[in-house]
Amino acid sequence: MATSLFENSTAFASFSVDDAGRAASFYRDTLGLSVEEAREHGVIFIDLPGGSRVLAYAKDTHEPATFTVLNFPVPDVEAAVAALKERGVTFLHYAGTPMETDEQGIFRGGGPLIAWFSDPAGNVIAVLEDS
Repeated sequence: MATSLFENSTAFASFSVDDAGRAASFYRDTLGLSVEEAREHGVIFIDLPGGSRVLAYAKDTHEPATFTVLNFPVPDVEAAVAALKERGVTFLHYAGTPMETDEQGIFRGGGPLIAWFSDPAGNVIAVLEDS
């Protein structure tokens, strides 16, 4: 088997935001993640649980992602939703769709329980039950 070209690489994902400072505050202060800012370059590194990190970069023509950019597995979605709501997070509601959510914003239609919310730039983030 051939060795991977990237076997020693520390890969990371990235997505755009409209305001790096506002995104840094949200990910650090609201979600409680460690954030490293490089404001002169308009980027932030968000340290994720488990040792990974993601880069968020300011983009003048930013358009929110139409898909989930981050997923946070949690042991109890209902508890995570309640705790995030206490921190001011508003959950997305998908009524009349295959991913219809309940009044709490939780999808219960098969598979893991999952709830979606947006960062200040409109990018979608999910908490999903990992039992």
